[in-house]
Amino acid sequence: MKLTPITAMSDLEFCGKRVLIRADLNVPLLNGTITSDTRIRATVPTISRALEGGASVVVMSHLGRPNEGHFDPEVSLAPVAKRLAELLRMPVPLLADLEQAGGVAMGQVALLENIRFFTGEKSDADELAQRMAAICDVFVMDAFGTAHRAQASTHGVAKFAPEVCAGLLLDAELRAFQQALAQPARPMVAIIGGAKVSSKLEVLGSLANVADRIIVGGGIANTFIAAAGYSVGSSLFEADLVDTARGIAEQVDIPIPVDVMVAGEFATGAVGVVKAIDDVADDEMILDIGPVTARAWAESLIDAQTIMWNGPVGVFEFPQFGQGTKVLGEAIAASTAYSIAGGGDTLAAVEQFDLAKGISYISTGGGAFLELVEGKILPAVKVLGDRCAKRNLNQQSTVQ
Repeated sequence: MKLTPITAMSDLEFCGKRVLIRADLNVPLLNGTITSDTRIRATVPTISRALEGGASVVVMSHLGRPNEGHFDPEVSLAPVAKRLAELLRMPVPLLADLEQAGGVAMGQVALLENIRFFTGEKSDADELAQRMAAICDVFVMDAFGTAHRAQASTHGVAKFAPEVCAGLLLDAELRAFQQALAQPARPMVAIIGGAKVSSKLEVLGSLANVADRIIVGGGIANTFIAAAGYSVGSSLFEADLVDTARGIAEQVDIPIPVDVMVAGEFATGAVGVVKAIDDVADDEMILDIGPVTARAWAESLIDAQTIMWNGPVGVFEFPQFGQGTKVLGEAIAASTAYSIAGGGDTLAAVEQFDLAKGISYISTGGGAFLELVEGKILPAVKVLGDRCAKRNLNQQSTVQ
C-alpha cells in the first residue's frame, strides 16, 4: 500500500472560514437511543481543531439507509446532535437543509440532518455536490468508514469545494494502514474471520503477498479445513472454493486447528463439545477453535511484530463459542507488535473482551478497511489526492 499524498488540516488556515466536515456518525440506535458513541467520539478532535482555528463548522453524515428525498424520523440525526453537543460542551443545532449553514457563526458548530435524505447523495450527483461546496470555504473529509463510496458527500463535494483536506481521523487511519501493509515489521500475522471465503477472497489473496502467516476463523476456516482433507460435518463451508483455499494455503502459512468446538445446532443454548479436528461427526458443526489450538495460536503471536485483525474466529456472540476469539484477542492486546483491528464484529469483540487499551490502532472502517487491504484505491481518498496534486502545482507556479 502506497500512501496517497493528501492535504492535511495542518496545511490550511481556518480562521474566518466556513468549514464543512464529512464525518461518519452512522451509530447504532435502539428506540432512538445511541447504543455506542464510538464514531461520534472519534470525529470530535477534527471538529475541535477547526473550531479552535476560528472557523464556523457544519458537520454532515449519513445514518442508516433511508429512501432519498424523504425525511424518516427513525434515522434522524437528532440523537447524534444531542450527544455531540455533550461531547463538545456547546450547542449543536440540527439543520434541516444545506442553505441554513449560512446562519452558523464563526466559532459555532451545527449538524446537518441525515445526508441520505437529500436526493443525489448515493448517485454522487454534481448538483448536490455543488450545493455542498457552496456553503463552505474548506471541505474536510473525515469519514474513513465511507471513503470507499463515491457519493456526493464523500467524493463529489471534494471536486468543487474551494479547498479540501483530510480530517485527523482519516489521516490517522491511512497512516495506520501504511504502517501495517506497506513495509510491515516482520513477522506479520493477519487474523481473518468471517462466514465465507468468497466475501474475503480478495483480502486473503492480497494478504498472501504481505503476511508471513494468516490465521483464518469462522466459516472461512471451515473451507480451509476441508481443503486440508478433514471433514467439517454439517458446518458452513464453500465446496466450490476448496481448491482456491488450497492454492492460497500454498502461498502463505495458514495453520489448521488441531481441535475445535462443535455443536449439533446453531443456537444460543447449543452445547459445545471439544473434538479433535479429525473426529468431527457428519451431524456436527464447527463453531469455534478448541482450547489447545487457541493456546498454540496465541503463543504463535508472541514473535509477531505486526498484527492485523479482522473478524472473530468463532461464534463469539454465544459465550460457549467465544473462548477462541477471547484468547486470541487477549494475546493480540498483550503483544508488543504493532496491531490494527477493524470491522464491526471485530470491534464488538474488542469491546466485549475489554481489549481496546492493548490494540495499537482500532479502525472505524468496515468496507473501507477491507478495500484498503485488498489494495484498492478509495474514491474519497483519490479525489483528495488529485486536489492535493493540483494545489501543489498551483503553489509551484506561484513561486515561479
